[in-house]
Amino acid sequence: MKPDEELKQVAQEVSVCTRCNLHYSRKNAVPGEGPANAEILFIGEGPGFHENEQGRPFVGAAGKYLDDLLAKINMKRSEVFIANVVKCRPPGNRDPQPDELAACSEYLERQIQAINPRAIVTLGRFSMAHFLPNAKISEIHGQAMRVKGRLIIAMYHPAAGLHQRSLMSAIEEDFMRLPELIASHASQPDRQAAESADTTNNVREEKKEPKQLSLF
Repeated sequence: MKPDEELKQVAQEVSVCTRCNLHYSRKNAVPGEGPANAEILFIGEGPGFHENEQGRPFVGAAGKYLDDLLAKINMKRSEVFIANVVKCRPPGNRDPQPDELAACSEYLERQIQAINPRAIVTLGRFSMAHFLPNAKISEIHGQAMRVKGRLIIAMYHPAAGLHQRSLMSAIEEDFMRLPELIASHASQPDRQAAESADTTNNVREEKKEPKQLSLF
């Protein structure tokens, strides 16, 4: 199946998914959006109120901030793919539960395989934990590392900066370095080697049960 067809298939399945209790309260599932050949995949936490209303990721205040951050590095959201670790809004914007994260994990993995991005930027602790379950975002934000052959760059969620203004400078500095981080890893194992390459930088590869984490 072609990448765009696979992404459409995932979106269709997500729209009628009943794998966890989030489907009871959703208005619209939010599978994600962007070009199938995007070089950068941004992964956030989960849909909020506005995302649930529109069925699109990052369309609220955090989304506007993300657009501004992309503009600072001369990028548009139409050039990247944006998704979340859970595809339906947790009630009251609460943290996703472990079973909800597990239920959506396959959808996210299929999107990653279809897009095969040059870099994956995790926004917040929940998406970071999908690849780096034992890491602390305060210690590794703005750093790039290879996890199972894929270039992973952990960053704070844009909402963290809106809630804690003291984090804004770190968030913006990390984004300004994003093109450099991706370029500096261009000579390392390419996208086609992602599935077979080993994890580096002492990152643990073992599969773990999702943990309950805070957004920040």
